[in-house]
Amino acid sequence: MSDRRDILEGKVALVTGASQGIGRACALALAEAGASVALAARSPEKLAAVRTEIERNSGKALALSMDVAEAASVKSAVDGMIAAWGKIDILVNNAGVTRDNLLLRMKPEDWEVVLKTNLEGAYHCIQKVLPFMVRQRYGRIINIASVVAQAGNAGQANYIASKAGLIGLTKAVAAEVGSRSITVNAVSPGFIDTAMTEKLSEAVKQKILSVIPLGHIGTDRDVACAVRFLASDEAGYITGHCLNVNGGMYMA
Repeated sequence: MSDRRDILEGKVALVTGASQGIGRACALALAEAGASVALAARSPEKLAAVRTEIERNSGKALALSMDVAEAASVKSAVDGMIAAWGKIDILVNNAGVTRDNLLLRMKPEDWEVVLKTNLEGAYHCIQKVLPFMVRQRYGRIINIASVVAQAGNAGQANYIASKAGLIGLTKAVAAEVGSRSITVNAVSPGFIDTAMTEKLSEAVKQKILSVIPLGHIGTDRDVACAVRFLASDEAGYITGHCLNVNGGMYMA
């Protein structure tokens, strides 16, 4: 296996939702492997901190203000990335939001904002980068899904619909662009130690731990390492796949 410090040398990546959590971890892991990483999110201040962290470790980073729910914002950010670096090899669709509630009580706007950000946002990003990947006959697209998209969870119908749709989108696009040496895969995290799971009560956490064979909650780094693998040439014969990073939950 290649030295992990250079498996992505010369590659250019775009990571959405890169200001914190899993997105930040993915950006750091790709930069460590040699990629130049464009960091995209709605929070310029947090992006600046991640960019500084990458550059402090001799990596190359670019901070881009982007709202994935808005096609014009995505286009502007991608155009800025291309102007700076001339190409894009890797796209990590990580940006996402939650608006949890039981379906009977869910407001239409809470349904719409989650689908618009989590699923439609990935569509905008994929559509904007594909022309460049098709032209160069190379690309890696990695969509961050969720374990709940495969297992269901009360109170998250909007989030689960968006993430299940993302898995379907992954397979559809993989079939469309495989002939251009572009792979499209999903990573489905289980319960990961992030700001989102910090809000859970201790009782809920213990219930979750009881169904994880490995016996512990995962880290954002666990997810980032899976993303880094799928972004590399070592995963060149994998496409249309959903890689579970969940400690063994819900094994079929």
